[in-house]
Amino acid sequence: MNIPNTLTLGRIVLVPLVVWLIITHEMQAAFLVFLLAGLSDAADGFLAKRYGWNSELGAYLDPIADKALLVSIYVTLGFAGHLPVWLVIAVVSRDILIVGAVVLSWMLSRPLSMQPLLISKANTFSQIVLAGLVLAEIGLGLGLHDLINVLIWVTGTLTIVSAAVYFWQWLGHMASYEPAPAPLPPRQRKPAPHDQQRSRANAS
Repeated sequence: MNIPNTLTLGRIVLVPLVVWLIITHEMQAAFLVFLLAGLSDAADGFLAKRYGWNSELGAYLDPIADKALLVSIYVTLGFAGHLPVWLVIAVVSRDILIVGAVVLSWMLSRPLSMQPLLISKANTFSQIVLAGLVLAEIGLGLGLHDLINVLIWVTGTLTIVSAAVYFWQWLGHMASYEPAPAPLPPRQRKPAPHDQQRSRANAS
């Protein structure tokens, strides 16, 4: 267990904490925990690249930690009435569709390698900024209502469009995928004519 993976696990541990803080209306503390999670995300990425501490475990844990934190915050803020329900449904449904598509591809023996697209990166960035601004506005009262309203529509649009793009790629993959052909059995060498004549002579 290296340092980046430890930081990633710490970010996962922060998920129930930030949810509890939002539910109990401790928005300043929730905003600070959200900032701490963001700093740990940046730190583990820097350390992994700087010192070559990349690992297969980290490749799986990092996106799980990011999605667990964002989805939990969006769902909690939605239930508290701080984010529109349609946006929460869009964010959660997108992630469920992507995970479901990958799992279904594996089950059908048509493995799919999901590469992050530019629109997906823009969508993730927009989701992070919106979550941080909402927590900051509620906890600190910065007067960001107009900016938040704009970001809600931007985030919703990016979420829906990125989901559609991934779904279209998945459909294309499933329609065009051809499994690798099974290896042919080794061919047996046919006996040469003189070998056949010799076998007959021995038999007689």
